[in-house]
Amino acid sequence: MSETIPSSVKARTAAASPSLGGLGLFTVLLAAALPLIDFFIVNVALPTIGQDLAASESVLELVVAGYGLAYAVLLVLGGRLGDLFGRRRLFLGGMAAFGLTSLACGLAPSAWTLVAARVAQGAASAAMLPQVLATIQAATSGPRRAKAMGLYGATAGLSMVAGQILGGVLVAADVAGTGWRSVFLVNVPVVLVGLLLAARAVPETRSQSPEPVDGPGTVLLGLSLLTLLAPLTEGRAAGWPLWTWLSLAAFPFVAGAFYAVERRADRQGRTPLVPPSLFALTSLRRGLVMIVPFSIGFSGFMFVIAVALQEGAGLGPVPAGLALAPMAVVFFFVSLAGPRLVARYGTRVVTAGALIQGVGVALIALAAWRVWPDLGLVALLPGAAIAGGGQALQLPVIFRIVLAEVPAARAGVGSGVMTTTQQSSLALGVATLGTLFLSLTTSTGMRNALITTLAVQLVGVVLTGLLSLRLPRTIG
Repeated sequence: MSETIPSSVKARTAAASPSLGGLGLFTVLLAAALPLIDFFIVNVALPTIGQDLAASESVLELVVAGYGLAYAVLLVLGGRLGDLFGRRRLFLGGMAAFGLTSLACGLAPSAWTLVAARVAQGAASAAMLPQVLATIQAATSGPRRAKAMGLYGATAGLSMVAGQILGGVLVAADVAGTGWRSVFLVNVPVVLVGLLLAARAVPETRSQSPEPVDGPGTVLLGLSLLTLLAPLTEGRAAGWPLWTWLSLAAFPFVAGAFYAVERRADRQGRTPLVPPSLFALTSLRRGLVMIVPFSIGFSGFMFVIAVALQEGAGLGPVPAGLALAPMAVVFFFVSLAGPRLVARYGTRVVTAGALIQGVGVALIALAAWRVWPDLGLVALLPGAAIAGGGQALQLPVIFRIVLAEVPAARAGVGSGVMTTTQQSSLALGVATLGTLFLSLTTSTGMRNALITTLAVQLVGVVLTGLLSLRLPRTIG
């Protein structure tokens, strides 16, 4: 009798609160890495893609922008659908679609086919990624959740650097004569392994009060992001035609309409796509504001350094990618210490991280000024390593802060809002800092253009540090 009662109680508790074990956590983190790797992996492959498919610069930008736009526009919807139909179901479907669209990218016979496949790949990522954070929020608690969120942040940051390194290695290796196609085809076996593991180890979770899809909100959010990101990503390559200016002019009106529709639905007791009441959570609101300058600077730097090292310093894909290896290695090891540092020092770890990253960016700019064009692994090592350590003290912690107060029932919505903010900011970084760099290159030379762009990034790092002073001292 004494054995029967505890086991039945344990069974009911497990049924009520699904648990994410070690293998399940590994699986969802593997899935979280794939979309971010694919956002950056093409940076060093674009020149080869352009030559092989006879693609113009504007079409090549669509290879990057098409993925990023579809990804950003559909992320919140992906989170809502996971809450509604089950996160494991959406996770498996999104991962399978990601594998199929990766295969389509790798087999694309023309540039426009590749663009279409990349848009579909972005949509698949948007179905898969929100389920990762939502599953962690719903199937872990206490110290386990803190550890899982720390590992998620570490995975995200490492994936963004590793994607660029991996892209260079795969293009240069020319596996079985596949050339640039291998940067997409490599996803297929990884997805197959992930699906097998997920079927076994990822628990099903869903909102106890599923909320219907907000049609008007979904359309207006998509239009808001498109009117902002499409002209910024395509404007320079297209020569800033009239449609880009009209689109930018329309953005504040469309965004205002989206907010008005969402606020009215919230007040009427209906369920908007992005509930304005969610922003009453102080940690979420302040964390999201910090994600914007951090992600803009990060993605802008990764794009600019890839161009500068290959076209300015004359490095091949592998040396250009490996030049950032110190950043990835230091990021990984420092991020492992992050949870212990946060437990001891609280969110001031983020402030310290911004200071350290600022020193690293300044050292990279100094190296460019002193040794250009002999910029490579050795010259970049001190700055890249220090910047990587600073980034590792910020990104995982900010992710934890954003979702700290989000209730489990709205885990999908909260994770969708966070990843949409991050992805939109990544796209903005490539569009703004990339456009600034490429514009200055023709007038001031590549060295000065690189130093100026790094100085702008440094302003963003300072802003992140200042914003971190407003964070709650501890994380729940």
